[in-house]
Amino acid sequence: MDISKKEKDKHLGLHIDNELHYKLHYISQYEGRSANGQVIYLIRQYIDQFENEHGVIEVPEEK
Repeated sequence: MDISKKEKDKHLGLHIDNELHYKLHYISQYEGRSANGQVIYLIRQYIDQFENEHGVIEVPEEK
């Protein structure tokens, strides 16, 4: 039985103040992304930077 990508995705809820919320939406709109897409983009950028400095992070296989 194949598990769809959507079922493998994880949910992360964030509470941010109004100023940060406004600025995030402003930047994400400028970049042509949704706020959620912008956060995911930034996380991926940080992970790439971290792995370039410290080596690849091995992710265990899911069962």
